[in-house]
Amino acid sequence: MIIDTHAHYDDEAFAQDRDILLGGFPEQGIEKVINSGASVASSREGLRLSQRWPSVYCALGVHPNELAELTDEILEEFQLLSAEPKVVAIGEIGLEYHYEEPPREIQALWFRKQIALAKRVGLPIIVHSRDAVQDTLDIIRETDAAEVGGVIHCFSAGPEIAECYVRLGFYLGIGGVVSFKNGKKLKEVVREMPLERLLLETDSPYLSPEPHRGKRNSSLNLPYVAAEIAALKDISPEEVIRQTHENAMRCFPKLKN
Repeated sequence: MIIDTHAHYDDEAFAQDRDILLGGFPEQGIEKVINSGASVASSREGLRLSQRWPSVYCALGVHPNELAELTDEILEEFQLLSAEPKVVAIGEIGLEYHYEEPPREIQALWFRKQIALAKRVGLPIIVHSRDAVQDTLDIIRETDAAEVGGVIHCFSAGPEIAECYVRLGFYLGIGGVVSFKNGKKLKEVVREMPLERLLLETDSPYLSPEPHRGKRNSSLNLPYVAAEIAALKDISPEEVIRQTHENAMRCFPKLKN
């Protein structure tokens, strides 16, 4: 059975068939899904989805693009909600340098504060990092985020940075990009990094793998990702699914609830 460690089923893209999709996952080989928070509203909605569907778990966090709404009071709310059995992580949190706003110092401030929250509640982090490779790694080191560990979502750096994270005990989130023809750097990472440090993820509704690139993504596409990883590592897709399942349960202990 497959575990999707990063999806956004609260997204409007699933408004028409969300219940059918989530309700049908167990029969289609998807055992568990982590709905990752991207904003205050999506974190709250992810928690509601987790309370409704047995296969859905959630993470609470605010993406760097949504920091205008984040306050210390919201972090206090997240701290209380983190005690819920199906809240498995703090995320997605991190740095987004592809756009000029919010200012980088603001992003760094709230990244550190959300890491501190994760350490207070003893939950792993789900890290977003875009065009901010070194700053993300530096903050994770400075804050001793390895104490709680977690995953670098949608990993996009090269093998050297991947090795740094693996040595810190973090996992690398691998999704549809690994199947793209222009995903050469990620393919290299997958070949070189131990399977024991890889997690399957979709980022649904985004980043559908080939042959569905450009269409709405869902956890049902993860067999394509597993097959690509298997081909790159010269092992069976079944071994990829088995090991990444074990990895997810180890990275996110509350998935056992």
